[in-house]
Amino acid sequence: MTVLTIEELAEILAPGQAIAGLDLGTKTIGISMSDLGRRFATPRPVIRRVKFTVDAQALLDFATAEKVAGFIIGLPMNMDGSAGPRVQATRAFVRNMEQKTALPFVYWDERLSTVAAERTLIEMDVSRAKRAERIDSAAASFILQGALDRLSSLARSAGDEFSA
Repeated sequence: MTVLTIEELAEILAPGQAIAGLDLGTKTIGISMSDLGRRFATPRPVIRRVKFTVDAQALLDFATAEKVAGFIIGLPMNMDGSAGPRVQATRAFVRNMEQKTALPFVYWDERLSTVAAERTLIEMDVSRAKRAERIDSAAASFILQGALDRLSSLARSAGDEFSA
């Protein structure tokens, strides 16, 4: 049950369970967290990548401390929709995480999330040095916010079905 669609995740999440967003980079893992109502994504400090076992443990420690119910992980598709080496690396990371946790992962198309995050940080007048520190977690927030918006849409649709 480790890799789910967003629709499958919506079916298994209980009210008040938070989810985390991940932006998997080569040097860092950007992280964001939802609130318990799953309305807002908030950036958290990045995990500096060392090697998989260390990275995985840091992520699992974070998940335990924050009571994470699932992960939304950015899938860095090419602009033409094709999958390149970063997509393969992300899928391999999730396959390896499946051996370490039962928490579900949902792939989320992250095209332009880093661009959007950078623009937002520039608009906030964040210095270039600080942007470099914050970009991965800001991108993780864009990824997570997209998934939270979809979960909200699914919940509204389910409510409409019951009221009809």
